[in-house]
Amino acid sequence: MALIDLYLGLGSNLGDRRENLLDAIGRLERAFGKECDRVSSFIETEPWGFEVEVEPFLNAVVRFKLDMPQEVDNVKFALSLLEKCKAVEREMGREDEPEYDCDGKRVYHSRVIDIDILLLGNLRIETEGLKVPHPLMNQRDFVMVPLRELGTEGDNIIFN
Repeated sequence: MALIDLYLGLGSNLGDRRENLLDAIGRLERAFGKECDRVSSFIETEPWGFEVEVEPFLNAVVRFKLDMPQEVDNVKFALSLLEKCKAVEREMGREDEPEYDCDGKRVYHSRVIDIDILLLGNLRIETEGLKVPHPLMNQRDFVMVPLRELGTEGDNIIFN
């Protein structure tokens, strides 16, 4: 087994946003069987990518140090983590599936919780349902500001 760093972006703009983030962290800890070892500050940001005005988001980045079995395929491992994140979203009441307009542009909706895999060690994953590093993270201050906050304490984070 090898330890691998998993960085997740969390966001909420419905209900008690702070409580939603804390609830998601606890659920992720139970899903992964490990406590997260780093949590960024919670930052409030304007919605990104929305075509209509919605409530601001509260965002954070968390890090988990996970055991990665060496005999497991990297893609299967990453997809299993994604499914755990999606299960937490569903448990917390998220129902929407990704939606696209007629031009293929993503349509965003308000949500109780959004969990994105940002980084998984130095792995590069490219499947239809998952791309790691997250392909849009460098365009999103609500990801990069808290991610850099975690990276200021000696972590070797790849930002591209």
